[in-house]
Amino acid sequence: MTPARRVAVYGAYGHTGRFVVAELLERGWIPVASGRDATKLDALAAAFPGLECRQASIEDPASLDRALAGTMAVINCAGPFLDTAPPLLETALRARIHYLDMAAEQRAALATFTRDADAHAAGITVIPAMAFYGGLADLLATAALGDWTGVDAIDIAIALDSWHPTLGTRRTGERNHYTRLVVTGGELRDLANPPPTREWTFPPPFGSQDTVELPLSEIVVLSRHIASADIHSWMTMAPLQDLRNPATPPPQAADASGRSAQHFALDVQVRKGQQVRRATAQGRDIYAVSAPLVVEALERIVDGRASATGVLPPGHAFDARDFLAALCPAHMTVTVTTNGSVPTGS
Repeated sequence: MTPARRVAVYGAYGHTGRFVVAELLERGWIPVASGRDATKLDALAAAFPGLECRQASIEDPASLDRALAGTMAVINCAGPFLDTAPPLLETALRARIHYLDMAAEQRAALATFTRDADAHAAGITVIPAMAFYGGLADLLATAALGDWTGVDAIDIAIALDSWHPTLGTRRTGERNHYTRLVVTGGELRDLANPPPTREWTFPPPFGSQDTVELPLSEIVVLSRHIASADIHSWMTMAPLQDLRNPATPPPQAADASGRSAQHFALDVQVRKGQQVRRATAQGRDIYAVSAPLVVEALERIVDGRASATGVLPPGHAFDARDFLAALCPAHMTVTVTTNGSVPTGS
């Protein structure tokens, strides 16, 4: 069967995977659902009549080959990505189809970038961390950068009014025991222990809040294409308390689309000398918003709006401002300010 408009979704029955399947269908793509659990695939097929499902395991390369056969790309929604990204990318390279994932883990993104030469040789585009964590911050920083080719510092701050983690998020936290990385002095270095804290003033309704440094995959993707002496990420305290509490329940749907009531603000500031530029995204549900992000990226790869083949950071692969504008206002609001300055005494 021709691969035109057919896209494999691995981990399709997971919380985020279901949003991706729905987004693909809404945009006229033909998702091919895959994962290791046949019972969950059957339940997904019942929720999406006519959906093709293919059972596959990351421990079984032949099953992955069958799962991706006849598709033009694979979207990997199955965490922990430390485990799923290497075998799925290897399968995509064999099949010569595009690969996108939603990795928040820094080590998973770093491992994917080591396959750049292989992706070039296969003639495919590979985009790691194409989600709320990772890709969105990279796009915002690139949009804020404007005509600057390098900066002194990039700071990313995330405010969530709550965080009800999915099972995949829980498993990723248990699996990801690596020291987190930041960019200091132009190089990737270990995060200080204990991690630094700072106050951050978010746009309304969040306002001024205490944050702690919590670098995720955005540090890796930004460091691949923007020259900056320092890159740091911060998060408000309340969602981390939710995340660390084993009694916090998973996300609950608050509307017909399945989105939760969670609100987010992702605020990025880039500094060059005394000048500061800022880009902010606000919206609902960090898991749900990852679906339009990754599907928009897929569409731009397929229609030729991606900059090249190989393993690419989102901000390098796409026109960042145009990409973000395509998601507004249906999925988020974005504000870019390019005329700020460092406050006196900061």
